[in-house]
Amino acid sequence: MSKILISDIEVLLTVDSQNKVLKEQSIVIEDDRISAIGSANKIAQQYRDQNFDKTISGKHRLAMPGMVDAHLHLSEQLGRGLFPDQLSTRPWVFNWAKPLYAAVDPEAEHIGTLLAGIEMIKTGTTCCLDMGTQNDVGKSVKSIEEAGFRCVTGRHAADVIPAQLPPHWTQKMVDHHFFPNYQVALEELGRCVREHNNSADGRVRVWVNIEGKEPCSPELHAGSRALAEELGVGTTYHIASSIEEAQVCKEKYGVWPVGRLKEIDALGPNLVLAHVVAIQDEEIGYLANAETKVVFCPGTSLKIAKGATKIGQYPEMINAGVTLALGCDGPAASGSLNQMQQMYLMAGLFKDCRMDPFQIPAELALRLVTIEGAKALLWDNDIGSIEVGKKADIVLFNLNTPDWVPYQNPIQTLVYSATPGSVDTVLIDGKLLMENRKILHLDEQEIYKAAREQADRVIERSGLQPGTTPIHTEAYD
Repeated sequence: MSKILISDIEVLLTVDSQNKVLKEQSIVIEDDRISAIGSANKIAQQYRDQNFDKTISGKHRLAMPGMVDAHLHLSEQLGRGLFPDQLSTRPWVFNWAKPLYAAVDPEAEHIGTLLAGIEMIKTGTTCCLDMGTQNDVGKSVKSIEEAGFRCVTGRHAADVIPAQLPPHWTQKMVDHHFFPNYQVALEELGRCVREHNNSADGRVRVWVNIEGKEPCSPELHAGSRALAEELGVGTTYHIASSIEEAQVCKEKYGVWPVGRLKEIDALGPNLVLAHVVAIQDEEIGYLANAETKVVFCPGTSLKIAKGATKIGQYPEMINAGVTLALGCDGPAASGSLNQMQQMYLMAGLFKDCRMDPFQIPAELALRLVTIEGAKALLWDNDIGSIEVGKKADIVLFNLNTPDWVPYQNPIQTLVYSATPGSVDTVLIDGKLLMENRKILHLDEQEIYKAAREQADRVIERSGLQPGTTPIHTEAYD
């Protein structure tokens, strides 16, 4: 059994049910779990005769639970800065993202996953919900295991090819993205769960993930949740991601997207819906009654003009009892995997657009990237807060940095002032992965070099060309 002591922590943000903020604390970790939390003096006395494999000084440090990114695309990691920033959601997906994802081969996906791991760890994220791999799930699970972070992943799936293909789509790309029908898709998704769920000593889980929206049939939407329930896991997909999507759904079915999910009996407590920016009042009740979870991606909404500050009802979802979490989406969508940025945006966007300073206080913004994210991932019994018995996914911030000097309210300083540069030390599953901002288990420079090379290969294979690839689409209209 390994034992780690984090001693003399200046500030501890537990993010427990009472949001306790503790001073001068120490934490004892045995193997992968937190075995004791108490005042530094009490822990020193209680464990004075015991030897620790590692002692980490918490002096001038703030400890908090590792952040949970509840919606991202590991396959998108090599597309940073490639897409124009004059794209709305539908051309972003169908003209740009589809060719990019199809060009991500196993080698590129492996390097992209390692790169994503470095970015998340260095910005304080220890767990994520990945929308799904572009290649073999087993190989991606191995990449996630090597990268060191905690993850839910799956096999990205769709089954409805647009009647009129965008002019730059190839048959190879279509074959990559689409299963012949929902039955074949569900069979493969189920196989992935059965073979790879609870890998890496339980640190990597596999769900029944699909793309969602127009590329997925009603049978695949409803079937993914039913299959996930049968297998005891979750499912996630994109829905109501733009007003255009809602308008198309209204024209075809007479209801908006979430209402359509209710009609086909697709809602449930093991379902996580990404974006949900286009939603009507009564649909919030559908989500709350079904205990369906929602993930808001503020950075993506700003970059792709989704309209969250104009039509989004995320505060109303929270007030209705919907579990709401935050996500970065991906570097081509929001720009980064910096969950601290999403927390900051969430704390400020609705204060400003509604001219109401009581919207989304800092304490709530912190919960949305920790314990609420853990609830969305159906993992809150193990992660999301610092409590005895939970997994040791812990982030330490260096308080001797300009963004922390001085600080009064530590949560407000974390949300509004702190930068990822003050993330100093990270433990995941009781393993020390970063100390003094140095990644201990991966060769950063080698991965950066490989990522640049792989990105060039991916972009060349994708055929994407800024200035040439269309910025408008009629797919699925």
